[in-house]
Formats: sequence, C-alpha cells, structure tokens
Amino acid sequence: MSVLPDFAAGLGVSEPKAGHVISAYAAGVVVGAPILAVLGARLPRWLLLIGFMALFAVGNALSAIAPTYEWMLVFRFLSGVPHGAYFGVAALVAASLVPLRLRTRAVSTILLGLTVATVIGGAGR
Repeated sequence: MSVLPDFAAGLGVSEPKAGHVISAYAAGVVVGAPILAVLGARLPRWLLLIGFMALFAVGNALSAIAPTYEWMLVFRFLSGVPHGAYFGVAALVAASLVPLRLRTRAVSTILLGLTVATVIGGAGR
C-alpha cells in the first residue's frame, strides 16, 4: 500500500504534486553522486561516510519542519544529494574490510540494508 495519499493530505497538495517530493529526492541522488564522488576522491572514506550521513540527517530534519511545500522540495533534494555517493563509499569500505573471497558478500550486505529499509520503511500505514 502506498503512503502517498496520506503524505499528500498531510502536505495539503494533490497526489501528483506530492510525488514531486519523491522526484526531488531522486534528482538529488542523480546530481549529488557524481559531484560528491569527484569532490571527495581525496578525503578519507570514514570522513566521507560521516559527512554524507550528517548531510542526509540535516536534510531529513529540515524536511520534517519544512514550512511550505516548496521548502519541502528543497530539503528533500538536499537529503538525496549524499545518497548515491554514500552507498558507493560504503561498498568500497565494506569490500576493503574483508578478505577477497568475501567482498561480494560484504557489498551485498550493504545493499541489503537499503532493500530492507525500502520494504519495511513504508509499513507505517
């Protein structure tokens, strides 16, 4: 079941317009991943992971208190910016922490977290 109708009602907008909030996050992912990958290439991976999580947390906190629909779009975009780069760096870190024969398992475990979150995250309805 979709939470979009409840989300749209909470924002006081139509369902298609509420869908733009999802698209804003996706746009942040598309824009942010390559830019942050280039900008962060020389930084320690642990620092990147912490920075990306901080940006994600700030964007989501601001989304929760967004005063208008337009600000919600901006903050959701901001939340999406570190997403792609975070999972890229997290996969590299996971692979570097285990022996060669276990690298695929380590990376798949990272991606499993995203999958599980997607499945159970919308269950609040």
